[in-house]
Amino acid sequence: MNLKHTYIIIIFVALLSFLLAACELTSTQAPEDPTAIPLVQGFAVVAEGRLVPDESAQLSFMTGGQVAEIFVAEGDQVEAGQVLARLGDREQIESRLAGAQLELSAAELELLSAHQDLQALYDNWPAAATAAQEALTNARQQVHDTGRIYNYRTTPADQTDIDVAWSQVVLAEDDLDRAKEDFEPYEDKPENDLARAAFQSRLAEAQGAYDDAVRKYNSLVDPSSEFEISQAEADYRIAQARLEQAQEDFDELLEGPDPDDVALAEARIASAEARIVAAQANIAAAEAALDDLDLAATFAGTIVELDLILGEQVAPGQSVITLADFSRWYVETDNLTEIEVVDVSVGQAVTIVPDALPDVELTGSVDSIADFFEEKRGDITYTARILVDEIDPLLRWGMTVVVTFDREGR
Repeated sequence: MNLKHTYIIIIFVALLSFLLAACELTSTQAPEDPTAIPLVQGFAVVAEGRLVPDESAQLSFMTGGQVAEIFVAEGDQVEAGQVLARLGDREQIESRLAGAQLELSAAELELLSAHQDLQALYDNWPAAATAAQEALTNARQQVHDTGRIYNYRTTPADQTDIDVAWSQVVLAEDDLDRAKEDFEPYEDKPENDLARAAFQSRLAEAQGAYDDAVRKYNSLVDPSSEFEISQAEADYRIAQARLEQAQEDFDELLEGPDPDDVALAEARIASAEARIVAAQANIAAAEAALDDLDLAATFAGTIVELDLILGEQVAPGQSVITLADFSRWYVETDNLTEIEVVDVSVGQAVTIVPDALPDVELTGSVDSIADFFEEKRGDITYTARILVDEIDPLLRWGMTVVVTFDREGR
C-alpha cells in the first residue's frame, strides 16, 4: 500500500469517528441548539511527490562520430551555450566552409565590379552621346565627299570646264616660268640667303599650282577608268553604311546608355547576387555541420552525469550528459485526483515532509497545475508543480515527499 492510500485511510477513519461522535451528540441535544457542530468539516489535500531541479535535460549530439574532446567533468558548473564536448573529423567540413567563404568574397567583388560598371555606363553616357554625335557628323561629311567624287567620276566634263582648266594650266605655266627665271640668279647662293629662300618658296608655290592645274585639266580631258569608277562607288557605299550605323548609335544613346551594355552589366549583377546567396547557404550549412559536432549546454547548470570517453563512437541522439539547474527546487506530484484538484490552486501554500527526513518540514507554493489529465489505476489525475521555498542540503534529486495543501474554502 502506498503512502497516499495510508493517509486516505487515516483520514477516512478520523472522519468516521467524527461522524459517530456527532450522531451521539445530536441524540442528546435539542435540534434547535445554536451551539450544535456542523456535520461536515473540510480536510486538507495530501499527495505524494518527487523532488526535482528547476530544469534538467539529457544532452546528445545531433550527429554521430568519434569523441575528440571533453571539456567538463561531473559536478562542473557550466553556462548556457558553453561547449561541453566535441566530435572529431572536422577537417572536411572546415575545408568546405573555407571554400564557401572564398566564393562569397569573390562573388561580392564581382557584384561590386558589376555595379561600378553599370554606374560608369550612366556616368559616361553624356560623353558617349557627344562622341556618337561627332561620329554621325563625320559620317555625313564622308558621304558627301565620296558622293561628290563618285559623281565626278561618272559625269562627263563640260567643254567650258575643259577650256577654263586649260587656261589655268597656261597661266600657271607662265607663273612657273617667271618664278624659275627669278630664282635662277640666286640658285648658287647659300641656302641661308634670305633672297634665295624667298624666290625658292615662290618657285615651289608656282610648281604646285601648275601641277594642280595640269591634273585638273587631265581629269577633265581623260575619262575615268572603270577601276576608278568602281572604287569611287565602293567608297560611297561604305560611307552610306557607316552613316546608317552612326545614326542608329546616336538614336540609341539619345535615351540613355547602350541597352546591350546595360543588359550585360545587369546580368553580371544578377549572376553575382545568385552566387552570393549560394555561398551564404553553403557557409550556413558548413557552420551548422560544425555546430553539430559540438555539444553545448542548453542552459546554465551543473553536470550531473557524464557518459563520454575520448575516442569512443557515439550515435546521434544518444544521451551522453545529464545537465540540471539546482538554483531552484520543485516538487512534482502527478496523483491529484479530479476530486482533489478542485481544492488546489496556483499560489496555494503547501507543507512538504521528505520521506527520508520525516522531522524536516519545508514550505512552498503551487507553481502550476496541468490542464491535461492522465488516467492512473482507474483515477483521473493531474500533475502539479510546487516551488520549494528553501531546500535542506541533505535532500537530493528524486527523493519522495508528502505534500499537504493548505485547505482553502470552497
